[in-house]
Amino acid sequence: MSALILAVLLAALDQTIVSTALPRIAEDLNGFDDIAWVSAAYLLASTAVTPLWGKLGDMFGRKRLYLTSTSIFLIASVACGLARNLPELIGARVLQGVGGGGMIVLTFALVGDIVAPSERGRYQGMFGSVYGVASIVGPLLGGVFTDQLSWRWAFLVNLPFGIVALAIAARALPAAARGAKARIDYLGATVLAAIATGLVLVTSFGGRWGWGSPGIVGLIVAVVVFAALLAPVERRAAAPVLPPAMLGSRTVVFSSLIGFFANAAMFAVLVYLPTYLQIVRGVSATLSGIYMLPLVAGLVVSQSLAGRWAAHVERLRTILLVGLAANLAGLLLLGTIGAATDTLALSVYFLITGIGIGMVPMVVLTTVQNSVPAADLGAASAVVTFARSIGAAFGVAVFGTLLNTGFADRTHALPTAGGFDAGRPDTIGRLPAALRDTALDAFAHATAMGYLWIAPTLAAGILLALFLRPARKGGETADVPTTTADGALTTTADDAPTTAANGVPATAEDTVTAA
Repeated sequence: MSALILAVLLAALDQTIVSTALPRIAEDLNGFDDIAWVSAAYLLASTAVTPLWGKLGDMFGRKRLYLTSTSIFLIASVACGLARNLPELIGARVLQGVGGGGMIVLTFALVGDIVAPSERGRYQGMFGSVYGVASIVGPLLGGVFTDQLSWRWAFLVNLPFGIVALAIAARALPAAARGAKARIDYLGATVLAAIATGLVLVTSFGGRWGWGSPGIVGLIVAVVVFAALLAPVERRAAAPVLPPAMLGSRTVVFSSLIGFFANAAMFAVLVYLPTYLQIVRGVSATLSGIYMLPLVAGLVVSQSLAGRWAAHVERLRTILLVGLAANLAGLLLLGTIGAATDTLALSVYFLITGIGIGMVPMVVLTTVQNSVPAADLGAASAVVTFARSIGAAFGVAVFGTLLNTGFADRTHALPTAGGFDAGRPDTIGRLPAALRDTALDAFAHATAMGYLWIAPTLAAGILLALFLRPARKGGETADVPTTTADGALTTTADDAPTTAANGVPATAEDTVTAA
């Protein structure tokens, strides 16, 4: 577990640690126009390869794939740290995303391998806490490395910790049995990668290129076309990357959608609250992290409690509903913030939001893992991870558009003399003192309205959670058919447990063995 947690920490940090280093990277490598690709390349690659890593783990054993993905990540980290120009850095970030995506999804699947269904929630909660902490600590570390050492250390720091994680994993992880031999579904993996690429590009660059621009519209059309091709392609595959039966599972589909909505809200909070603190409250990047400690505390505590409560798997839906409701309440409270909101009130809002954020993601993953046969753990984990990654990109992109549009609408009449730009909130400091308060009020209002606009996504998640039917205690398969050696499907009913020959309710393992 120590090796897996360390690996997830590194992979999660590399999604956020470069954000504060980007201006210095652009300056050193002379690439201001394309600097956004440094972040987008990692997100794009890690999202696109997630389903393939999950399926390959099912087929060839997760331990060897985990060691491979970690090695790729470390090699790419060195390449990032030694990059001589921006194209080299972007290429290395793509490779790093390929490894990081595998590390995350295989870690979640490995927990499903080595932990009993009734205990998965507790252990998955640890990884959720790591994700939340990484989202806050990453930008701070990036700033420290950039100011005190070099931006290159934001990548090179992965090497010593990654080698330790690799050594522990090689020695301690059990060698899982390989699945049935089958041809790799290259066509299905390509179609899924194309869908992921289109979605990430749309969400990452829609605001910059224009949501109605030919490039964005073309990407949306391409995503729709590939999405329509996915089901026919996977039905014809001998070992589909995304088993069609899984798409017919209410638990998998609803849980993935809940993960999408929850991650969209979570990253809108984690990415833009520090921006609000730094611009409106005038604090440093380091101090903004201290302001965020109530949120991190709520996240870590609720993750731990949710993991313990998830040991009673009948409560999974209840935990999801409570977490989504708390998260929704937090967003509604954040929708009231202004330039004059006092620190105590902010701390309470952050705490409630953190509690809601922490209770949802890993419970969603545990719900899905407990609903599928052991042979499909990797693919199921990949589906949820894929949905959450797209949700994160969606939340950041949509909130950023809402924030910038709202700010520009309320400050378009302010004078631009001195370098103030209504499309760039970071130029507020260039305004005369008499107008600065007006701009700060406008930015605070735009931030609050953005959270109110995001809140309905959590309401949709609550509605979906009401219709979830999680697996019963003991981890029985809920509603996903098991694939037999000859490709036939054996379905386990939603409303009645599978029964063995002796009349005893069968576990998921029994179902797989019988198939």
